[in-house]
Amino acid sequence: RTFPTHPYFQAQLGAGQLSLFNILKAYSLLDPEVGYCQGLSFIAGVLLLHMGEEDAFNMLKFLMFDVGLRKQYRPDMIILQIQMYQLSRLLHDYHRDLHSHLEQQEIGPSLYATPWFLTLFASHFPLGFVARVFDMLFLQGSEVIFKVALSLLGSHKPLILQHDSLESIVDFIKTTLPNLGLVQMEKTINQVCEMDVSKQLQAYEVEYHVLQDELLDTPPTLNQQQRAAQLERTNQSLRQQNLDLLEELQVSHARVCNLESRVEALAQSEGQLKQQVSALEEEKTQLATTIAHLQKLLTSLGINADLEGQTLP
Repeated sequence: RTFPTHPYFQAQLGAGQLSLFNILKAYSLLDPEVGYCQGLSFIAGVLLLHMGEEDAFNMLKFLMFDVGLRKQYRPDMIILQIQMYQLSRLLHDYHRDLHSHLEQQEIGPSLYATPWFLTLFASHFPLGFVARVFDMLFLQGSEVIFKVALSLLGSHKPLILQHDSLESIVDFIKTTLPNLGLVQMEKTINQVCEMDVSKQLQAYEVEYHVLQDELLDTPPTLNQQQRAAQLERTNQSLRQQNLDLLEELQVSHARVCNLESRVEALAQSEGQLKQQVSALEEEKTQLATTIAHLQKLLTSLGINADLEGQTLP
């Protein structure tokens, strides 16, 4: 089921299938909470196409633990739900008309974007494009998945808006959209490199948790107007939290810049000291050579002298 048409994985119990089995089995033993997930096979498969079995396993560990992808594979899948909410909010921010069109047809991101997140686009998109996504993922982290999804949806927005039913829209996104040409592929990569959604992702994760808490705490007797007012208060609170976090981020950024300047100054000072030490070492060597030469000269003249140049009896 993982890249069934790719020559490396086609042969039953061939080298590709055996390596893939070894990696997935080893990871399931390393991380029992996640264990084996079908989506992981695509990620491991892409890695195996670019490196050996041991390196692919180490890179899978890096993606899961260091980049933080393992959270979306946990049994409760709460993180995946948060990611779908974040993607919906980002779509509203960047492509409001497309978001409204999908909402009218009751199409949430979970209907089309779940395999994008769980396989890092490997289950539906060309491998050349997937490799580029992996490159950016290693460089920028997991937010790349959101940026790629946004770019893909935005670039195909005119075509998606032409469809007016749930079935046709979902079918287009799942089957037609992944057939990227080289020009479209390059355009998507460039857009991803220019995009920054990290602050929005943090804010929307907090927003999700607050809304969930509000839903749990909201009495069932509240009418629609009261619920709207409560949500508006929550929204204002979140905006204030976002401003506070932004201020803290700016202060931290200033501190980092200050520390970087100090580190750079210390590095320059260290370089100068190393040059001075090197010069002194060279001078010491030259003086030792001169002393040895003078001692040899005095000895040839029949005069004994110590290192201070005093004549000995």
